[in-house]
Amino acid sequence: MGRRAAETVTGPEALTRGREAGQQRAWGDAYRSLSLADESSSLAGPDLELLAAAAYLLGHVEECRGALQRAHRAFAAAGEPRRAARCLFWVAFTLLLEGDLAPASGWLARASRLLEHEQDCAELGLLLLPDAVLAGAAGDYRGSEAAAARAVEIGARAGDADLVTLGLHFQGRALVREGRLGEGLALLDEAMVAVVAGEVWDPVAGNVYCSMIDACQEISDLRRAQEWTATLAAWWATQPDMVTFTGQCLVHRAELMQMHGDWPAAVEEAKRACGRLAHAADKYATGTALYRQAEVYRERGDFAAAEVAYREASEWGLEPQPGLALLWLAQGKTRAAQAAIARVFAETSDRLRRVKVLPAYVEIMLAAADVPAAHEAADELVEITHDYDMPALRASAGRALGAVLLAEGEARNALGALRTAWEAWRELDVPYEAARTRVLIALGCRALGDEASAALELDAARRVFAGLGAAADLTAVEHLTREQTDAGAHGLTPRELQVLRLLATGRTSRTIAAELVIAEKTVDRHVTNIFTKLGVSSRAAATAYAYEHRLV
Repeated sequence: MGRRAAETVTGPEALTRGREAGQQRAWGDAYRSLSLADESSSLAGPDLELLAAAAYLLGHVEECRGALQRAHRAFAAAGEPRRAARCLFWVAFTLLLEGDLAPASGWLARASRLLEHEQDCAELGLLLLPDAVLAGAAGDYRGSEAAAARAVEIGARAGDADLVTLGLHFQGRALVREGRLGEGLALLDEAMVAVVAGEVWDPVAGNVYCSMIDACQEISDLRRAQEWTATLAAWWATQPDMVTFTGQCLVHRAELMQMHGDWPAAVEEAKRACGRLAHAADKYATGTALYRQAEVYRERGDFAAAEVAYREASEWGLEPQPGLALLWLAQGKTRAAQAAIARVFAETSDRLRRVKVLPAYVEIMLAAADVPAAHEAADELVEITHDYDMPALRASAGRALGAVLLAEGEARNALGALRTAWEAWRELDVPYEAARTRVLIALGCRALGDEASAALELDAARRVFAGLGAAADLTAVEHLTREQTDAGAHGLTPRELQVLRLLATGRTSRTIAAELVIAEKTVDRHVTNIFTKLGVSSRAAATAYAYEHRLV
């Protein structure tokens, strides 16, 4: 039923059409018809609940809360305190999701007062859920799990599917964050059974869908994330009017597309997500959509667009790290990158959040020549994977450890870790990370004198980067290939060649040391090795050799 048709009816007929539209999940028609009926005569409590659901799913969150408050008054006046309290719970819960803790607390207190004389009802269980959410946000995972478990028990006795599903979900998330992965994932999957079966209120279903996928991506469970993202998209397709949750669905899809190498589609999905979120009850997720765009731009080498997107994500309240620090590193702003990642590293205590920071920390610290700090971070990442044994986490940890071992001169041990990481990325179909790992494998082969294998690895990585459009990585690989060709003539290591090029510009040892972030004595040692390998005895002669052989 379109807008014009809805406006030709009034009163009882509009109410009937609104109820029918709600049953069919035609949220736009339900919202228009119920709003029209409400103009003729105030809606009863159940119809106000339906209007609230339609408003929420269409992105009209303030109208949703207004309808719920009116429903609460209607139920209270009719002597139904439990239904009145349930309405106030949802007012508070929507506020809690937006971070408005003080007003949420006020509505929860009022709901609790309504239930003073009630015992063991589902609504008392619902009031435990904010405690579970807040405890989890504060890092008290045991407290969160206990509150959610009590809610599940109450919901089971009351036969309330909404409460049981929400309780199982929050209990599962707490267990996962506590490191009890198997138990937690089992509860998360169990909660999804009720959602997929259509046993719960649609706002409950949407929240659980999105939170489930977020949990999967939090622990890098790519298989589950992909499966539930597809299921969420199918659920959304049955409700074409729905706006809320669709933006988050697109963000999740964009991240998976990015990982699987479909970068143009990932950017488009992230842009669509921003458009959907602008009109949705979950618009607070806009920062995540912008961050996803920035990540793809950075990997493509479009640094200007990436910086704009990172800054816009920050304006929405999202921490733009570690992506922005990696961008600065790629732009040659090593000190800025080091300062930023060190700050985030120090501020982040939650292990699953550290998992997202540690790989970048290792990469940046190695670039800044702080190998001990990088090694400590790589060890921590490996340790975390023991509790969260996911292929993507193992691959990330293996790559980080391999990079550190390379920097420490342990090429043979590095290659073992790197080849295992590469195989995992390949099996997960994550081409960009697989190619970046092959570059490190090439460096390991080169360090062991196996130039032929190094050339094969670099060539394989080059083809992937070219296919993806990863401009900066492609340039870096071509540079390494030229170094390999040059090494056949002069025998210089990559670092010695780097020092020679700076020396040829007239820089002093002190200047070179500052630019490469290494000790001045180390520069002098490299210069001595350069003289020996090139058969020259002065900086002037080394400079002449560099220009004559086109090394600069």
